[in-house]
Amino acid sequence: MTDTSVPPQTPLLDTLAAPKDMRGLSDEQLVQLSNEVRAETIHSVSRTGGHLGAGLGVVELTVALHHVFDTPTDRLIWDVGHQAYPHKILTGRRKRMTTIRQKDGLSGFTSRSESEYDPFGAGHSSTSISAGLGMAVARDLKGEKNNVVCVIGDGAMSAGMAYEAMNNAGSLKSRLIVILNDNDMSIAPPVGAMSAYLSRLLSSKPYISLRQAMKQIASHFPKPLEEAARKAEEYTRGMVTGGTLFEELGFYYVGPLDGHRIDHLVPVLKNVRDAAAVGPVLIHVVTQKGKGYGPAEQSADKFHGVTKFDVVSGAQVKAQAQAPSYTSVFAKALIAEAAADDKVLAITAAMPSGTGLDKFAEKFPQRCFDVGIAEQHAVTFAAGLATEGFKPFCAIYSTFLQRAYDQVVHDIAVQNLPVRFALDRAGYVGADGATHAGSFDLAYLGCLPNFTIMAAADEVELMHMVATAAAHNSGPIAVRYPRGEGVGLALPERGSVLPIGKGRILREGSTVALLSIGTRLADCLKAADALAARGLSCTVADARYAKPLDTELIGQLADHHEVLITVEEGASGGFGATVLGYLASSGRLDRGLKIRNLTMPDVFFEQAKPEEQIQAAGLGAANIAAAAVGALGLDAAKDAVSGLARA
Repeated sequence: MTDTSVPPQTPLLDTLAAPKDMRGLSDEQLVQLSNEVRAETIHSVSRTGGHLGAGLGVVELTVALHHVFDTPTDRLIWDVGHQAYPHKILTGRRKRMTTIRQKDGLSGFTSRSESEYDPFGAGHSSTSISAGLGMAVARDLKGEKNNVVCVIGDGAMSAGMAYEAMNNAGSLKSRLIVILNDNDMSIAPPVGAMSAYLSRLLSSKPYISLRQAMKQIASHFPKPLEEAARKAEEYTRGMVTGGTLFEELGFYYVGPLDGHRIDHLVPVLKNVRDAAAVGPVLIHVVTQKGKGYGPAEQSADKFHGVTKFDVVSGAQVKAQAQAPSYTSVFAKALIAEAAADDKVLAITAAMPSGTGLDKFAEKFPQRCFDVGIAEQHAVTFAAGLATEGFKPFCAIYSTFLQRAYDQVVHDIAVQNLPVRFALDRAGYVGADGATHAGSFDLAYLGCLPNFTIMAAADEVELMHMVATAAAHNSGPIAVRYPRGEGVGLALPERGSVLPIGKGRILREGSTVALLSIGTRLADCLKAADALAARGLSCTVADARYAKPLDTELIGQLADHHEVLITVEEGASGGFGATVLGYLASSGRLDRGLKIRNLTMPDVFFEQAKPEEQIQAAGLGAANIAAAAVGALGLDAAKDAVSGLARA
């Protein structure tokens, strides 16, 4: 491996303390600065891992934006925020880039608490235009004059929320600048000198002033003629530059521009900045993910997300997996079900590799559907398939399914349609932080009638639960599982169907009962060992189902133990709350049962290693054992689990 600790030479970047220091630079200096920022970004991510390709694609755009606009007074909003590493480097966070996505370090996305240059935090896509419009209207109400600029990728434009925001912006007429970063879909015609010239012309003050004057003249025409004149002007520009769709939404369209040419970007951005009479504007910029770094340009995913890597070769440093990931096990299980049943289909919302459905698509390309960043559509699309007798699996991260909650309720639960939900990234997710943690699915699905909810304790259980979901045709069913590796169990070729609503007992005792849902089971078993070392007999049970509850199992645990502890890697209001409700309604709390619910605490945890997040949440083996000792009222709780805590 090449030594990646040697920083690149960045003489111009070294002189800049803040974006205001860039305002007087020439175009030639901005080109040099872009090259240095790109080198710094590559060097930084090579040491920490993180998102790389998207940031490399917007280096010149980032430099041009901070050169032209008076940030942070002018608001600059990055949709999602994973492409904002160059932005962080230029806004006073360069020295802290070695801490990115680490405990107490920089976020991998934009964060309001991190910098005044991040006016809006994000980790999910397609929020920028809505937030920017809110800021623009607030500015108008306050009588201020600052600019609001939103940078949104073409992938994020596949979400309906972006168009809802643009439709509203077009009717409100507030000054808002939206930059469409086109780096994937190739929706633009060839970009070159003529396009750059037309964009400068159409964004210039003389043209815009003439356009406004012609509008004033046309307003005195009869309405049909006025409308015809407006359409003629818009469609004429649309035929030359594209963008008719955006014009119809009420935006003044400029572009497409080469997003890697400072001499194309800067004059257009200045024109738009200074065109005070114009309402919302969309600037169409064409970029290339991974631009300027050969290994990223040649990679299929453009080095979207990487571990630490060698700068020269691009080789990533990846730890040897001890067991297959839960995501890959889900893919294996679903492929096995699809091979046996041609009604099994798979749906993803722009995350085929993240959910493992890229492997499914290789086997069954006609039965796998990537609907783009459109979780709402994905869910109702699945509902339509289910009405026709198919067995759709919606593989969506737990945190992303939140975006489709109305559809889950209205289109699935109310109609009791047998849509299968595979909730990847359930629980803490480590470096992606609070925006990506699957904290709430047990609570937000558990309150819905007709739902069946499973949580896999290990990779074999996940295979069984996928098989169970495929066989379940009496209503919606979900299975949640975490990010990361399984525990190393041998996998069957195909899962077996589990009885609905039935848990299992793994260890029997008499004093303490630990009832786990999901992958906290392994730590419950470790806690039981620690309790046994103190002479406390412990039962360990795996609930398997958050809904319907195994009331027979729960009643047995409550009736024959002094202490019952529920453990879940989910927010309060989920599994433990449901168990507590059942125990109360059945009268079992009237007889002195000691019960504790261990859940995620009522706070958002930012980036850290998953094991650090588990310990901070109080959900590790030592915490579970301490809770049992504390519930029994025994002294020296620390002594009871000291050996485990040291381990």
